[in-house]
Amino acid sequence: MIYKTDYHIHTIYSDGKEGPQACIDEGLKKGLREIGFSDHINPANSRQKWCMDHELLPDYFETIHKLRKLYSEIELRIGIELDYIPNMLSETEKIINSLPFDYIIGSVHYMGDETVDLGPEFYVGKDIDLVYENYFNLVTEAASTGLYDIIGHPDLVRIHRYQPGGDISHLYSMLASAFEIHDVAFEVNTNGKNKPLRGFYPDMKYIRFFAEHGVPVCVNSDAHFPERIGQHFDEAYDLLKRAGYTEMAVFKNRERYMIPF
Repeated sequence: MIYKTDYHIHTIYSDGKEGPQACIDEGLKKGLREIGFSDHINPANSRQKWCMDHELLPDYFETIHKLRKLYSEIELRIGIELDYIPNMLSETEKIINSLPFDYIIGSVHYMGDETVDLGPEFYVGKDIDLVYENYFNLVTEAASTGLYDIIGHPDLVRIHRYQPGGDISHLYSMLASAFEIHDVAFEVNTNGKNKPLRGFYPDMKYIRFFAEHGVPVCVNSDAHFPERIGQHFDEAYDLLKRAGYTEMAVFKNRERYMIPF
């Protein structure tokens, strides 16, 4: 039986719809062995409606830490999903070092002042080939910082189904090589099934690149509703096995361990 974990879960501390306890109950219902909370944080603390205010971080951490004592049948991990903003690395490090997290998910949502995921209008009138190239370069930069344990939805730029005109296999090869060099894991994020994309991140037809480079992987739901925790995991694990994966990454106290499928 697969040791199932879900490290990408959002609560009412950011843009999730329920508190941590409802998520824990759902994780138990789904038979997960570990769940991890990773509410959105932006290093600028500009109070975007989908991000946690920095002042709430201690309460967020303490709330989940207390819940650990109430549940012996499931392991609770405490993380955050932290935006990669190229000119804000010192602010990013300050957040990471502020509390003893179990893991940090680094995600690229922003290209300049715009987000790639909130609506298709970002893509209108742009050179999509260039958008993809710039986005993948940002994800590679994020991996190279060494600040993150997991790279979240590494090709989020696919969300609204705008496709480049040419072959982009070299971009996935670049990501896989960067993740290997900088020893960072990535996630298969199943929440793309709930988006216009209707598929996983990253594009599973390129997953072989990550397997060939030996890049550690975990399967995460990016759930904003408790019922989506553990969603589509069996399909994701099956695709990973077919690509050659035999183990998954688990995290505790910023340490990564590998568990066989």
